[in-house]
Amino acid sequence: MLEALGLGPGLESVYRGLLAHPDDGVAELSARLSLSETDVREFLDQLVDLELLRPSRDSPGMLRAVSPDLGLEVILRRQEADLLRRQEELTRSREAVARTVAEFAILHPNTDQGGAERLVGLDAIQRRLESLARDLKEECLAIEPGGAQSQASLDASRPLDEQALARDVQLLTIYQDSARNDPATFAYARWISEQGGQVRTSPLLPPRMLIFDRSTAVVPIDPTRTRLGALCTEVPGIVASLVALFEQTWETAVPLGADHRSPSDGIGLSPSERELLKLLAAGMTDEAAGKRLGVSLRTVRRQMAGLMERLNATSRFEAGLKAAQQGWL
Repeated sequence: MLEALGLGPGLESVYRGLLAHPDDGVAELSARLSLSETDVREFLDQLVDLELLRPSRDSPGMLRAVSPDLGLEVILRRQEADLLRRQEELTRSREAVARTVAEFAILHPNTDQGGAERLVGLDAIQRRLESLARDLKEECLAIEPGGAQSQASLDASRPLDEQALARDVQLLTIYQDSARNDPATFAYARWISEQGGQVRTSPLLPPRMLIFDRSTAVVPIDPTRTRLGALCTEVPGIVASLVALFEQTWETAVPLGADHRSPSDGIGLSPSERELLKLLAAGMTDEAAGKRLGVSLRTVRRQMAGLMERLNATSRFEAGLKAAQQGWL
């Protein structure tokens, strides 16, 4: 009952025993409480340190138990003093953190214009993402194009995702279909799903984006030149447009655990194969199509060779005609 005051079960039993039987010595307490005499002596020393035992004036050399209304009140006041000291230390720590943050902001100013903050460098982007992830309340929407994600990116994302999922934050992520072919990325996507997040894939994706609680978005300044950094914005019109784009992409994407081949065409044509045909029919080169689909040039050529074989076509042009005739496009 008195553990909150620092008195464990054995210590409390000795204290209560002396209150009930003030004339007991070590031997009597040991027998009465079923404790060894060594333990009783240790508990008596602790009670003296806590000022719950004091020398007896009636029996010199003996100790008397201080009444609970006085002795426990002393312990309670001591704990209150310790709590006040810790609160003061916490206040000083918060002030130190605030000063450090302010100094950092002065030394490393960000460009903030009209509710948009420019983040230059991976460290600056990671710091901002960590801050946004810490304050997440309900939902994070993410589009991750490019197929295979770098191990460094996955490693940086895991602790942020773990913390969000632990707080029951909803994580909705869309990867490119080609991510299914990368063991590390696919394993990470499955891990998110197993932890309660939702993951879908799509053959074509808009540029990378992260949207936090539908109020803050982080997007690349120029998707083709990532070294220029990222843009963090809270402008409602921009964020709303990005949310709408995410939702449109989400509706057409395929859940990670589902077969990503279309069952309706009867030919087993995957969405990525269909998109490849569209891109090449539109005149896009193999290399450009690979970048759009997040796959290598070798993969594009392998897929195209397979499609030409299934269409019994001897040229790209003939493949395009036959694909259109058969309703593949």
